[in-house]
Amino acid sequence: MNFRIPALETERLIIRDLTMEDLEPIHRILNEAFGSEIPLDERKRWLEWTMLGYEMCQMLEQPHYGERGVFLKETGALIGAVGVVAYIDTFRRVPAFNRSPDAPATAEVGLFWAIDPAHQRKGYAPEAARALVNFLFEEYRLGRIIATTAYENLASQSVMRKIGMKVEYIERPEIGDTAVIGVIQRTAK
Repeated sequence: MNFRIPALETERLIIRDLTMEDLEPIHRILNEAFGSEIPLDERKRWLEWTMLGYEMCQMLEQPHYGERGVFLKETGALIGAVGVVAYIDTFRRVPAFNRSPDAPATAEVGLFWAIDPAHQRKGYAPEAARALVNFLFEEYRLGRIIATTAYENLASQSVMRKIGMKVEYIERPEIGDTAVIGVIQRTAK
């Protein structure tokens, strides 16, 4: 099986592996999207690690967790990132998981997205996320994908709903709890 995620195309977007040519725009986009000030040299190390991960995971015949760039098909401009993250938790307080209070931690496949603030509110995040979800369900045959966010991140919750996730709110989160979790299950074909 080829575990490398190929370039994915939607009506308006191309989702593909990042390259060193993408360093400056992805650095700016991620800093702006998350309100951070990560120095360029640290972002460069992260991008080198990400690119190495594409190759090493393929060599090891393992799926690659990490980010891919989101590019406008019309102009080729990098406008964001979408990716897959490993998420390990007990999820005992999430109704969709139906877990007992003493349940052991499990690994879940988490979905991640970030769009340049200049390109937000145009439907790019759900379009890119949906393309990745479809690929993961169809090609990897995953059974479930999750996404997490905070109560106040209404935009992220909106993306979750637009891609078909059931949004679960954790009341009175304990320390370490994520307050909002989106869950989407693969439908049988």
